[in-house]
Order: sequence, then structure tokens, then C-alpha cells
Amino acid sequence: MNVKHQKDSKHLTIALAGNANVGKSMIFNQLTGSNQIIGNWPGKTVERAEGSLHFEGYDITVIDLPGIYSFSTFSLEEVVSKEYIAFEKPDVVVNVIDASLLERNLYFTIQLMEMDTPLVLCLNQTDVAEKKGITIDTHRLEATLGVPVVATVATRGKGIRELVKTAVQIGQRKRELKQIPIKYGEEVETRINRLAELMESERVESPYPARWVAIRLLEDDTDTKELVGSQSEHVTDAAQALTKELETIHKEPSFVVVSSERYSLAARTASDAQKQGIVRTSFSDTLDSITTHRILGYFISAGAIGGLMLWTFIIGDFLSRLLSDVLSLLEPARPRVTGPILSILWNGVFGGFIAGVTLVIPFVLPFYFMLAMIEDSGFLTRVAFMMDNAMHKIGLHGKAIIPFILGYGCNVPAIYSSRIMETKRERLLAAFVITLAPCSARTVVILGLVAAFVGIQWALALYLIDILLIFALGRIAFKVVPGRSTGLIMEMHSFRVPSLSVVAKQTWTRTRSLVYVVIPIYVLGSALVQALYAVGLLEPLNDVLSPITVWWLALPAVTGILLIFGIVRKELTILMLAAIYGTTNFALFLTPVQMITLALVTMLYIPCLATIAVLGREFSWKAASAMTLAEISFAIFAGGIASRLLSFVF
Repeated sequence: MNVKHQKDSKHLTIALAGNANVGKSMIFNQLTGSNQIIGNWPGKTVERAEGSLHFEGYDITVIDLPGIYSFSTFSLEEVVSKEYIAFEKPDVVVNVIDASLLERNLYFTIQLMEMDTPLVLCLNQTDVAEKKGITIDTHRLEATLGVPVVATVATRGKGIRELVKTAVQIGQRKRELKQIPIKYGEEVETRINRLAELMESERVESPYPARWVAIRLLEDDTDTKELVGSQSEHVTDAAQALTKELETIHKEPSFVVVSSERYSLAARTASDAQKQGIVRTSFSDTLDSITTHRILGYFISAGAIGGLMLWTFIIGDFLSRLLSDVLSLLEPARPRVTGPILSILWNGVFGGFIAGVTLVIPFVLPFYFMLAMIEDSGFLTRVAFMMDNAMHKIGLHGKAIIPFILGYGCNVPAIYSSRIMETKRERLLAAFVITLAPCSARTVVILGLVAAFVGIQWALALYLIDILLIFALGRIAFKVVPGRSTGLIMEMHSFRVPSLSVVAKQTWTRTRSLVYVVIPIYVLGSALVQALYAVGLLEPLNDVLSPITVWWLALPAVTGILLIFGIVRKELTILMLAAIYGTTNFALFLTPVQMITLALVTMLYIPCLATIAVLGREFSWKAASAMTLAEISFAIFAGGIASRLLSFVF
């Protein structure tokens, strides 16, 4: 929002909170434009988006909280949002809700009101609600909740200025807060008040409002019980007794009773404020029924994934060849391992840069652009829904298909994307599965060795084997890693025309990890490994590794160095092969069995140095090391078995 900055400006902090897919990120983009900083929440692997704007003399910091559905402690995103509002105490929280799904979104609104935070309700996507025949009386909704309500259409910028103006008024307390206290049924309300009074008499201190703590105690929340129990066991004992009373009366767990009260209040509030007109089946509804059909849906999902891969490889191969030809005019990109050491180092730096450019621009950018298109359109959530049963076979739910597909472009941003999974266990399992997905660099090896010299059918067979191994190894990991699997909870918003601004931002967000992480590692790693080889420090490793490479894998002795180079960048496996033998006609010195074996091992063992670094950052170096050793060991084992079986075919 471009508003003239004035002197003596005051500072405000606005937090955007709401469910996923309600247009919250679009609101954030409308407010902050390019003035954004994307990072992680301290000590968490949850993305933090922060931006700034100037409005009528105010310097405003905008925090885009993760999209969540409630304030439970089930996921990191929910913990982050709850703790930020309670501890950081923003001047105002803007609760962005989907006007077409008012009742469902009001559940979270009620929880925000329980926290007694200065609140503004942003009724977004009112255009979608109108198309569904829904009319919402904003004045009536505001009077019922006692919270300012502003209607917006974020995609068109409608109502954004009024939203900021209202938020500033609430944040500066220039507008009287008339928030109406939340009241539940008598059985619940009586016990909430008794607990709140008891905490006051026991002088229990908490960053959260006393009423909110009382409600969480009645819900039997573990974290809240620990917080209160460390100060007064009398309060926790009383809470346990009152909880049992509620469960006896309602014959249900206490958290279900309290949730039912919230849903009941949300239903009454929505019913009072909105009117439903004649509902006509829209084109979006028709598409939804087709893409989630119990039979057609699977074929459509498979076709979408296949089409995405085909688009990536066709466009990527064309652009990669074009860029390689252009950049090779400056200097040949083939690795140099002889000559002056400075020349070798420069060749490694330049080769690493070319590798990064010819990977990011040709393969990753088209892939992520198209993925962002189908994601913003709403189609990707349908694919996730249809793939839920399949992904549950390896202990994950359908949402994991998103980072998994990303892995076929590059494993690094795909591992970052695994943050959408609810628990650390699921993120770890998703990351493990992602590292088994053949990225663009491994595709270069498969196509350059197997498709070109053995046959395209054998290259496709490697991909099929990889998918089968992913499910088999994923299943084993699911059994080994302690914890339990969770169900799929994902917002399936209506189909819509993708927003180019959202698509562009999403594409860049996913690509920048390659620019900032992968390319520097490519450059430094390539230069270092080439220099070590040139001075003769790597050649002795061939003899050390020969029992594995020569005896078990039945490959040339030089394979040991190839696999070491492949840890830096996977395509270096094939580039160094050409550099060492002085030709790209690999059929002159490798048999079909050796080519398939080398491609299989390259495909299965840990992707690259950048992936290992990201695994260490996202989880722990212990987890990254365990994953690396496990995949290297399995790749060597599988390669030896494959070599012996293939000898009967060729």
C-alpha cells in the first residue's frame, strides 16, 4: 500500500491470523508489497513472514501467522501462533475469514476472542460468497460479536484501505472496544468461572488470560496443566474434578464438550448474520465432483502428476541445452582435473555456477511455476485428497504428495516444503521419502547413461523401481520411527483462476533456496573436489572402495571417485566420467549392465551435499547422518543385487 510517509510516525504491529486458504497471504501481499522478510520462527522449522507499510503517519509491521484451524498444541504452526499472540502481544490481530465458509471459520474467531486480544474481523472473499448465493450482514455480525468487521476482496484490493484504517483505530484504542464476552452453556460456563476464580485466589500467573487458561484446563490440555500445576496443584486437582463432572454429564470427553459449545456458538452467529439464496451448481462445483470422483479422480490425479513431469522434462531439456550451449561459448563446462591449480579451481567454480543455472532455470522454474498454478487453482488439494490412501501406506497423509512432487524438481525446496506436515515425525518421514525421489540432476544421469545407450524402456524401468522402493522403504521407516500417523485435514477451497502475483511469489519462494543454498554449495564443492582430485588425494580412495565398486557392483575402479563427486552434484557423476575417459560415448568402456547399475546407485544414494545440509538444518545432524548412511548402504546393496540379476538379461 503506497501511502506517503509522514514524520513523527508511530509504530504498530498487526498480526494476520486465520484458517488456511482464506486469502490471508493475499491480504499480506496487498499490505506489504515487496517489503517482506521471510525466515523461520526462532527455534522452529515454521516459516515466518514479516512485512511493513506506512499508513497515515504510522509505521506498521505486519506478521503473517501460519494458517491454522484452532489453538490446540497439535502442530508447530498452532503453537507458534498461540505463543506469538500471548507473548508478543501485537497491537491488533486481524482475523481473516472466508466469507463463503463463515460458520466453519468462526470457530477460530471464537478462540481468538477467548484470548481477549484486540481483534478486527476481515470478511474476505465476499465475491465468492456472493456467487454461492450467500449474503452477510456485516453490521449484524459486528453487533453480535462486538468486533469490527470489514468486508474485502483481496484479489482486487477491495476493502484493504478500510481494513488498515480500522486496524489502526483498534490498535491505537481510538475506537472503543465493544467485544462481547463469550458465554457457553451453563454446565461449562459455571466451571470456567469457578476455575478462573480459583486461579485468582491461588495467584496463578500466566501470559494468557485467566478465562482462556480455565477453558484449556477443562479441555484437559497437557501444556496448560503443566503451566498451572507448577504453581498450584490445588488448581489442577480442581480442574481434573470439574473435567470429570463435565464428562459424566455429557458422556463425552471434555475437549469434545467444549468444542461443541464453540461450534454451537459459531453456528448461531453465522445463521443470524447470513442469508442463503438460491444455490446453483457452478462450474467449480462440477470440476470438484469430477476431480474427487472415486474412480475418475485417480486417473485425473495420475494424469496431472504425469503431465507436470512431462512438462518439466520437455521444457527443461530444451532450455537446459540452450543455456549450456550459450554458457559454453564463454568456457567449456566439462570438469578439468589437470593443469594449474588456479585454473582447476576456476573451472570448478564456473562449472558449479553453470550447473546451478542450467538446473534452476530450465528444470526447476518451469516445474515450480506450473505447480504453483495448479496449487493456487485449488486442483492440487484434490490430488492430495485422492492420494491420501496411497500415502497412508508409508505413514503419511495425502498432503505429503505436495513436497514429494516438488522433490522431482529439486530435493532442497521439497524438504523445506515438508513443513506443511503437522508433526516432526511426519516431516522427517516426508523428508526421507523426498530424498528418494529422482531430482532433475539425477534425471540427467539416468537419461545420459541409460536412455541414451541402453534404451528408454530401461530408464522408465528405473523410475518404476524407484517408486516401488519409495513405498517399501517408506513403510519400513514408518515402522521404525516412533510415533503415530495423523489423518488428513486440508482446506479444499473452490476452484479459481490462479493469481499471477501469487504464483510468481510462490515460484520464487521455492526457487530462492536453490539460489541461496544449492548454487553456493555447487560452486564451492565442485572447486574443492576437483582440486583434491587434481593433487591426487582422491585417487587412493579408488583402491579403498574397490571391494565395493569392483567386486560387489562390478563397475570400473574409477567409480569410487565418480560417487564422491556425485555427492557434491549428482550430474558430476556423468560429467567426471566423460572427463576421465575423454569421451561422452560411454558405450566404449561401459557395458549396458554397468550403465544401469551406475544409474541405479546414483539414483538411490543420498542426493547431494546441499540436501544433506538442509536435512541437518531442518532436523538435526544426527538425523541427516543416519539418513545419509542408510541410503548409501541401501544403494550399494541394491546396486550389487541388480548387477547380478541384469547379467542374466544382457
